[in-house]
Amino acid sequence: MFFPGNSPRPAARIRAAAHRLAFRGLRISAAFAAAIAAHSLLAAPAEPAPADLFAAKAPAQPRGRLDELVFAQLAARGFEPAHDATDAVIVRRLFLDVIGTLPTAAEVRQFLQDQAPDKRRRLIERLLERPEYAEYWAMKWSDVLRVKAEFPVNLWPNAAQAYHRWILAAVRSNLPLDRFARELLTANGSNFRVGPVNFYRAVSSREPAGLAHAAALVFLGERTERWPADRTAGLAAFFSQVAFKGTGEWKEEIVYFDPAKASAADLAAARYPDGCPASLSPDRDARLDFAAWLTAPGNPYFARNLVNRYWGWLLGRGLADPVDDLGAHHPPVHPEVLAYLESEFTRAGCDAKAILRLILNSQTYQLAAIPRSADPEAERWFASYAPRRLDAEVLIDAINRITGTTEKYSSAIPEPFTFVPEDQRSIALPDGSITSAFLEKFGRPGRDTGLESERNNRLTAAQRLHLLNSTHIQRKLDQGPGLQAILRSRAGPRETVDQLYLTILSRLPAPEERRLVAAHAAAAPDARTAALDLAWALLNSAEFLYRH
Repeated sequence: MFFPGNSPRPAARIRAAAHRLAFRGLRISAAFAAAIAAHSLLAAPAEPAPADLFAAKAPAQPRGRLDELVFAQLAARGFEPAHDATDAVIVRRLFLDVIGTLPTAAEVRQFLQDQAPDKRRRLIERLLERPEYAEYWAMKWSDVLRVKAEFPVNLWPNAAQAYHRWILAAVRSNLPLDRFARELLTANGSNFRVGPVNFYRAVSSREPAGLAHAAALVFLGERTERWPADRTAGLAAFFSQVAFKGTGEWKEEIVYFDPAKASAADLAAARYPDGCPASLSPDRDARLDFAAWLTAPGNPYFARNLVNRYWGWLLGRGLADPVDDLGAHHPPVHPEVLAYLESEFTRAGCDAKAILRLILNSQTYQLAAIPRSADPEAERWFASYAPRRLDAEVLIDAINRITGTTEKYSSAIPEPFTFVPEDQRSIALPDGSITSAFLEKFGRPGRDTGLESERNNRLTAAQRLHLLNSTHIQRKLDQGPGLQAILRSRAGPRETVDQLYLTILSRLPAPEERRLVAAHAAAAPDARTAALDLAWALLNSAEFLYRH
């Protein structure tokens, strides 16, 4: 997989700012002016090979049962697994994948200087306890659960805030995912005061079939439009007693169990998704029976869906993909790995952090993004880490952190609770209706369907132009106090270049990059201009824009 190209900046002092390295998988930015055409890291035998910046020299080795299963399948198909990723790659990858936040230069230096053999494992543990962890993973669950005040979900701001607060608290406290599911499925009360009842309001239809569709999508990873009619009707029966009523407060609504709403025939149609009939009592909330079936130890539907979704969140695609369209039509590429993760998830008591630890510490996750197999099918089997563009929220937070700037967010329809402090990070926004032009341009999901495909992380021409030439980005570079602090420091030219690389790319520059930067600095009008040009070039590089 090649990163997409970067367009040249329309300015006389830089004719090109992206240096394409001739190896499969990554492109590094740091070449300036005419030196681009004359220099290549590959052309300098005395320098480390470009891959050395991203991949260890020794072949990767399995670290546990998960890796043994993956590597066995790769060997059976003749795919060479990528080498282990370097420490510089791993520290950046872990920060972005676990907390959605770019590491600081100091954090990168500390990790690179740490000689302990278990430093990756210890970093994972620290990140799982950071406050950004809860914010980032609450954002992911808010996408799935459609936390949005305005059209077409129409939770309204008070309810969206309550819903997000509950999700954030659940992630922060590491609420077991079986309890997370039960509380959502069985909630009753005011949408303004009982956050999880908004699961029944953030739906396209409040009819039992519409509620069944939402439950199947979130908790089974399946789409009821693919099911036969009798299977959908069987699941819908569990939601046939869900009722709604208003209160005297504007937009407040009560979700409650109404035994009179469903007929005996409605309840008699109930079937669990595995085809087993359910014996429901008209005086007992049928959602309790469905939640008990769903979260029973060993239920393969629940465990498979969640571990596959978490795997997809970390590695870019599910073992069975798409993660929200499971079934025989999308078999997993590593069924043994999926079964192993299911069993470990159940054994750990449906602990989200436990499954994250298992995946994050695996060699499979920590492989370099530089494939060793020429067969394009190898990527589908996770023979290397799949590069992918940063999420819109993560990208703007990273740019703001580098430059020391902030953003303005607002809702398109003025409502209460739409004021957002300027220092609010995008990953912590509580409501999908609160947005910005940048988030819209860079593919933040609308949260209209709860499908993963709503998020668009493909780099477009409009996005490239915005990063290359917009006043929005140029102002951050020229005036941001974060970069200004680096430029005003008493450090020498070498230390300034190192600080910019560590801050933006989370690594030190290669020797050839140092020469190219020095050559550009010598031709620049002054040191500040040269440093800003370098920051601009690195910020526009695919290495910065992509997880790798």
